[in-house]
Amino acid sequence: MVTFLAGGTGTPKLLDGAARVFESAETAVVANTGDDVELGGHLVCPDVDTVLFAGGGVLDRETWWGIDGDTTATHEELSRLAAAAGDAIDGEPGAPRYLDDDAQTAGRDIARWRRFSAVGEFMEIGDRDRAVHLTRTSLLDEGKSLTEAVGTLADAFDLDVDLLPMSDDPVATLIHTEAGETLHFQEYWVAHRGEPAVADVEFRGAEDAEPTDAVLEALADPVVIGPSNPVTSLGPMLAFPGFERALRETPVVAVSPFVGDEVFSGPAAELMAGVGREPSTAGVADAYPFADAFVLDEADPTELDRRVERTDTRIDDADDAERVARACERALREVGDDAAGDDAAGGDAADASQPREGAE
Repeated sequence: MVTFLAGGTGTPKLLDGAARVFESAETAVVANTGDDVELGGHLVCPDVDTVLFAGGGVLDRETWWGIDGDTTATHEELSRLAAAAGDAIDGEPGAPRYLDDDAQTAGRDIARWRRFSAVGEFMEIGDRDRAVHLTRTSLLDEGKSLTEAVGTLADAFDLDVDLLPMSDDPVATLIHTEAGETLHFQEYWVAHRGEPAVADVEFRGAEDAEPTDAVLEALADPVVIGPSNPVTSLGPMLAFPGFERALRETPVVAVSPFVGDEVFSGPAAELMAGVGREPSTAGVADAYPFADAFVLDEADPTELDRRVERTDTRIDDADDAERVARACERALREVGDDAAGDDAAGGDAADASQPREGAE
């Protein structure tokens, strides 16, 4: 059994080849839900759905968002209506319309602090994609938990892995900017293209949220953290009381999303700097003190005080993903060997053990 912690596109890309290395039926994926947003009353779960659509064979792999070949008739009509209304609506058509404070804590609890109007719809939602959001939201309104709703959708897409949202409780990733604004992550990243300078990142609700029993059970198995954003993909999970403690008690291997201080993609560098962490592989290691080993790019000059497995960590296709997944497997095996040596020699074997060829 192995568990992947997923957010953004980094870990889903790794999962694209992981099935060649790890048995899918013995694989769990815990997906970030801090980026979720309620748009026009429909709960959109981007990180959950990237895994859902990829595993179901329908993901748009050009954008790593939405369903391949989807139409956008409803989105286009929402945009047309907002533009045609003109001065009859406040604000610019297509701009995010965050609902007022009272609305943010009304309605279904799971959507707290992330409710937007669909007038103008600032995120492009495909028509088939929207059907997924409608189904999920309706299942929630019928009394299902988010875990149960995601499980139903996973069955509908014939997923081989066990896909789990990180919690059934509301947690919202909010970006505090240097200009004094507070933006939901989707507003920061989609509407503003990640341009506002980041002063801090808040995971609202995390202190009162809990990982589900299914997630805690999955965390008892060896864990792989793919090359996802340490702040907004993993940060919401690590903000839960007890989540990091669970990771300290199981073997953990993490793939750096950086090569030295160069990030592969996305806003990880800006967000890490915004929360006071060095935007680099070294900063990722500091953010993951529970990780037993890291998979680094062969060109990464970083030296760490933990086991390191090196390979080419760029992932452009399934073959690349398999290569990185095999490096993760090697690292997990070495960590397991170290733990077995500790048990056999009363803790002295770890200092004496030698890394395998190709590892540090």
